[in-house]
Amino acid sequence: MKKTFFILLMMASVQGYSQDATPTLKTILLSQLKSTHDAKDWFVPVNTALEGLTPEQANWKDNSGNHSIAQLVQHLIFWNEWQLEKFNGKTDKSFSGDNNETFVVADQHAWNASVKKIDDIMKGWENVVNTTDPKKMGNWYDVVAHISAHNAYHIGQIVYIRKLQGSWNPDKGVK
Repeated sequence: MKKTFFILLMMASVQGYSQDATPTLKTILLSQLKSTHDAKDWFVPVNTALEGLTPEQANWKDNSGNHSIAQLVQHLIFWNEWQLEKFNGKTDKSFSGDNNETFVVADQHAWNASVKKIDDIMKGWENVVNTTDPKKMGNWYDVVAHISAHNAYHIGQIVYIRKLQGSWNPDKGVK
């Protein structure tokens, strides 16, 4: 019952489909992935949130002990990539279970590579959902839905940090 309610809730949240078309798990998940990747919809996607950010801005931290944008991006890279590798049958990456290890401090010179990597991983997820047989997706639908929610949460943090440091253009969303 809980899973059915979750699926119906996801279906109700899909934007951009015609009234004649019945949404499917595939179209819902693709919509969610795109809205956290590169399609501005209800909130700012990661590509927009990171656009124009310098390595210095990405590594900036206030005095609160919170993570930097670069650390948040490394965290998103870790979880999105780890799950994608698991889906693809690659389980080479070890993980101790300590989530704090995923918020690694990014080298300033690696910032552009990190931005490209999160973009590539998001494209990878979209490709998997778009091309994989629904039966093979099986229990992965729930994982992908959680990935999108997790991404949206941290993208909100990224925008908030940019607002704190004065590097956010409100014309990109979130006034």
